[in-house]
Amino acid sequence: MMDMHIDQRVLRDLQEIMEGGYQQLLEIFLEDSERRLSQLHGARNASELGMAAHSFKGSSSNMGAVGLAALCQQLEERVKQSPAYGVEDLVNRIDSEYRQVKCFYLLECERVSGS
Repeated sequence: MMDMHIDQRVLRDLQEIMEGGYQQLLEIFLEDSERRLSQLHGARNASELGMAAHSFKGSSSNMGAVGLAALCQQLEERVKQSPAYGVEDLVNRIDSEYRQVKCFYLLECERVSGS
């Protein structure tokens, strides 16, 4: 089920490269993502929203969260249009996608720390 959400190859590669630092990488991504979500919700204008979406897209993509990265890209493009329709809907979709992805990464942390 996570195939549309997570690119497992990216995670496997990260785990090989990071070895013992992999769990910390996951935890940092989750902390980082919470902060980026706050930035999305707190954005006062289109350019703040676009910058938040852009940085969230980058970190999501690095961590293999492909669904999240795609939604962030859509948001980044949407705010360039004037008027920017459907921005709220996209932010809500990013929220719910992140909630699903977060569960997966938390399980991944447990799996790694258990070994």
